[in-house]
Amino acid sequence: MFDSVLVANRGEIACRVMRTAKAMGLRTIAVHSDADAGAAHVALADQAVRLGPAPAADSYLVIDRVLAAARQTGAQAIHPGYGFLSENAAFAAACADAGIAFVGPPAAAIRAMGGKSQAKALMAQAGVPLVPGYHGDDQDPDLLLRETGRIGFPVLIKASAGGGGKGMRVVAAPDQFTEALAGAKREAAGSFGDDRVLIEKYLARPRHVEIQIFADTLGNAVYLFERDCSLQRRHQKVVEEAPAPGLDPRLRARMGSAAVAAATAIGYVGAGTVEFLLAPDGAFYFMEMNTRLQVEHPVTELITGQDLVEWQLRVAAGEPLPCGQDDLAIDGHAVEVRLYAEDPEAGFLPATGRLDHLVFPAEGPHVRVDTGVRAGDAITIHYDPMIAKLIVWDRDRPAALRRLRAALAETQIVGLANNTGFLAAIAAHPAFAAADLDTRFLERHGGDLLAPAHPNTAADWALAGLAVLADRRRRAAAAARASAEPDSPWGLADGWRLNDEAAEVLMLADADGEVSLGVVHRRHGGYRLTAPDGTVCLGDAWFDPDEPTGLTAVLDGVRHRVAAVRHGTDWTLFGTGGPLRVTLIDSAQAAGREEGATGRLTAPMPGRIVDVLVAVDDVVGRGTPLVVLEAMKMEHTVRAPADGVVTAVPVTIGDQVEEGAELVVVRTGEGEPA
Repeated sequence: MFDSVLVANRGEIACRVMRTAKAMGLRTIAVHSDADAGAAHVALADQAVRLGPAPAADSYLVIDRVLAAARQTGAQAIHPGYGFLSENAAFAAACADAGIAFVGPPAAAIRAMGGKSQAKALMAQAGVPLVPGYHGDDQDPDLLLRETGRIGFPVLIKASAGGGGKGMRVVAAPDQFTEALAGAKREAAGSFGDDRVLIEKYLARPRHVEIQIFADTLGNAVYLFERDCSLQRRHQKVVEEAPAPGLDPRLRARMGSAAVAAATAIGYVGAGTVEFLLAPDGAFYFMEMNTRLQVEHPVTELITGQDLVEWQLRVAAGEPLPCGQDDLAIDGHAVEVRLYAEDPEAGFLPATGRLDHLVFPAEGPHVRVDTGVRAGDAITIHYDPMIAKLIVWDRDRPAALRRLRAALAETQIVGLANNTGFLAAIAAHPAFAAADLDTRFLERHGGDLLAPAHPNTAADWALAGLAVLADRRRRAAAAARASAEPDSPWGLADGWRLNDEAAEVLMLADADGEVSLGVVHRRHGGYRLTAPDGTVCLGDAWFDPDEPTGLTAVLDGVRHRVAAVRHGTDWTLFGTGGPLRVTLIDSAQAAGREEGATGRLTAPMPGRIVDVLVAVDDVVGRGTPLVVLEAMKMEHTVRAPADGVVTAVPVTIGDQVEEGAELVVVRTGEGEPA
């Protein structure tokens, strides 16, 4: 076993590898970009080396700089994590040439599976079933279109050199093919430096079931059962669980044996995942092999009791697999969800910003949290917007889902948009509970999962108002204590009046609009609150002096204990049955919102312009693609919201734009900007 490992990655996987390595007594080395100089993985490491500027192409993806960091620190091994250089055959070869152990498969195995077309040819030779499709080298667009006719619509265009949903398009009809092919090739080139694609039949209602395999340098290979990853959005996994619900043990064994055969055919070493599409009739088809550890590996760890990162490190050091196939068994059920900085209500656009408040459920035998961020850290445009992975385990699937719902309810994120509520809706959905799963689950149930929240009740408005009032009192008391007259009654902020009760109106807003909450400061303490519907509540609230967000509120005789988080003028209350979000507004803010409504088509997030599809004076229809913006490794197409004429295009290909930057102006038939 070597005595030191450099982790050539960032975020939660870098932290995960370092914790396991430290538990094994190894010295850990982090590498980082300028944006990550203060990141969690850097703080966790024994040593850290700067690679370069924030963009991954100038830091984490520069092989020579990573190897130089390993030589500088004397690292004997490099763990690539997932993403970045983890499936880069040139990097694996460079590590071998430098005499540094690469914690992953040999370069030849990565090359064999690096191109989807080549991989499928190898799998066909090994007897692994394939989805009907075209996997050839000829990339002539006319040929590709003819092949789609042979295969039959709908088809799936996939980047040959990559995964993760990038460079992937579903095409339902011939008239959609040209635009979809151009977008897939452009995205594939930007993500993988290779614009080649393959085309496959798009199967109706398949499940995505993958097999975790492991092989050592001594010829041993095992499978650690399967994971169901059917719940996907834009071909990226949202929820993963192990074992796959309802999988027959004989089918499990057949799929496991096929996965081991696939690994053996290419001389594989280390952790890998063989991904299959599973049809309702039990037929399964090879999709691809990921020659690295997967994001969802924790669910496999929880049902097998094995540490796959430790396995990786031991196998890379030349040791045999810790277990044989007969030593492995499934224990219980595990589910993982990915917490992302994204806005489900805005088409899941990735979000950037600072994590002003971040609380996860307590970890233990039933709950695990893998994260690479802390409260106060920023989610930037440069990297994947994952905040954390939340993983739960219990004896069976129903119990695990109860754990998942409880863990999501205890998760508190404030500062930027996130998908916690969306994940909670999935966890509570009857079809998910019934394991009615396939790769179009989220598409089919999107209306339920993104349904508008129930309107705030009178009690909700009163509770939010109490949080504002308690915070006002707390701030006034703090100011009084810091003043020359700490005992002055003017620092009480209790609305006291001589022979009268003070009254005021709090202007609050939620997603549905603004409301007025009447407040009367009662002479004997507390408040009388009149909700927008006329309901009158009596209440009082105070913050725990030892817990900045701990609010105790008594409302009509019922005591509530919640977390109340203030972010500027926004308030988020957790522990009310679901996050309660309101904004304290004033007339100046309202005027500012009116003034800011320009109506132009603007960038929904920071990014790079990769294509401009229109010019001034072009006539466009509702839905016409106008500009393609690349941000956080994905393309986002800005489309015309109405029929009109383009009057201005202030951006060009290659421009870096900030959120809110004007992209296109379309004048509608009424003469107004769209």
